Order: sequence, then structure tokens, then C-alpha cells
Amino acid sequence: MENFYKYLPVTQTEKNWGLYVTTIGYSHINPNEKYPQKGHPKTHAFDWNKGRILNGYYLVFISKGKGVFESAQTEKRVINEGTCFFLFPSVWHRYKPDIETGWEEYWVGFNGTFPYNLMQKDFFHPKSPFIDTGLNETLLLTFHRLLGTVQNATLGYHQVITGIVLEILGLVNTISTHKNQHLDPDKQLIHKAKFLLRESMEEQVNMQKLTMELPMSYSKFRKLFKIETGYSPHQYLLMMRIEKAKELLKTTTLNINEIAWQTGFDSEFYFSTIFKKKTGCSPSNYRITKHISN
Repeated sequence: MENFYKYLPVTQTEKNWGLYVTTIGYSHINPNEKYPQKGHPKTHAFDWNKGRILNGYYLVFISKGKGVFESAQTEKRVINEGTCFFLFPSVWHRYKPDIETGWEEYWVGFNGTFPYNLMQKDFFHPKSPFIDTGLNETLLLTFHRLLGTVQNATLGYHQVITGIVLEILGLVNTISTHKNQHLDPDKQLIHKAKFLLRESMEEQVNMQKLTMELPMSYSKFRKLFKIETGYSPHQYLLMMRIEKAKELLKTTTLNINEIAWQTGFDSEFYFSTIFKKKTGCSPSNYRITKHISN
């Protein structure tokens, strides 16, 4: 996924809704890369020495790598992959990725009477802003849906994305509440593998290399993955790519070659061949059919 962020205009209509989104984004920070990246407005830019104070609420999800976080309400803490942390209004804070690992981060900023009341009831608190979500595939998918909705920017999307943000908050709260109900170790590793496949959907995936991150032998991984999902790892990855392609065909004006590239296929020809084999029609006909039905 390419780096993307957007700061959203907020009208009185959004404020009247009770929950409004101010910014969303995704960044991949490589090892030794300067952080934060340039381009953010002055209200959000910061450096490690000075830190920053913001006016709204923010949720940051670290999906890969590690770093450090510190605030006026918490001591400096190492942030590992699979961790969410909240930023609160008027609370000084600073954070950055580890120079040796970099990290991948998703974030959403929001505000309004609803989140204010939610925080007042201590569902989330500045003194304990960290949620160990693990590499949760549902959370990742929801962030992807949030980003996709803003990127496609259909009429009335501001209210749609508030619903997605509520879904994210509900999911994070559920994970926090039930964090002690762990899966058995093998299932945890398969869930991690599903997450890694979802994150790598646009890239060429080496399954043997992926199993080194679990760790687990490839034969055991393949067997347990099929038991858990009903698919082999390769079939599961292909299914995700086809579903993502169908979504892009329905909701964007990207050409077929761009969609092939964004879903990890080597060429437009190969993508079209596989897509027709799996769905019964070509990408172009699928797009036409879906637009007519809508």
C-alpha cells in the first residue's frame, strides 16, 4: 500500500452529527527514514525534541515494526507491532519508529460530543492509552475500508466514515475487554499469517519466507491454515486479491492495469485471465454489470 493521508474539512453538518473525522492516513516508514514525513499541516507537524499537543482524539495502529511513545500522562514505552494507542486533546505527546526497524502506522483523528462522552465514561483514558490488539485482521480490514472510502470520496462519505470509526472503536474496546481470552498458540500464528497476507496483498509473497516470521514449518503451516480457513495459503491470498479487485472495479474509475497492479498481479493479462476464471466474466464486463445493477 502506498503512503496516503488526508485532512478533512469539517462543516457544521459534521459537528451536528456528534462524531466527525478530522484526518486519516497510512505510512510506511523505512529503517533510518526521517520521521514524521513532510507534508502535514503545521497543526499536526512535530519533532521528537518538542513533541506535540493536539485538539482532538486520535487512534494510531502500528501494524509492523516498533518504536517508542511518551506523553504527559505516561512514561516512555516501547511500542511493538500489533499495538494501538490513543492521543487525547491537550495532552502533550511524542512518538517515533525505531531507527533499525521503521514501522507501518494507520491513524484516524476524530472529535465531537460522542467521543467526548465516551472518554468521560473511561472507556479509554489518557493514563492508559495502549491497547494490545495483536495483528488483528478484522482491525486491519476496517482501517483499509476507512481509507478506501475516503480515497473514493462518494457523496455523503463523511457520515459513512463516522460509522466505520465507531466500528473501529468498538472493535478496539472489545479486544481490550477480552484481551485475556487468548487463542491457542497455533491459532494465534495462523491469525498472524492471515494478517501478514492481507498486508502483503499488493506484493509478491514468498510463503516459505512468511513462515519464518511465525515461526513454523511450512508443511505444518499449510495444514493448519487450511483447517482454520478452508483454503491453502495461496488460495486464500488469491481469493483476497480477487475480492479486492471486485471492490475496486465497483467503486473506482481505476483502469484494469492499475487494478491489477494494486492487487498484486504481474500483468493485466494474467489478472484478467484469473479474474474471468474465478468470477465467470472479464474485469471490464464485471464493472459494467455492477454499475448497471447499482
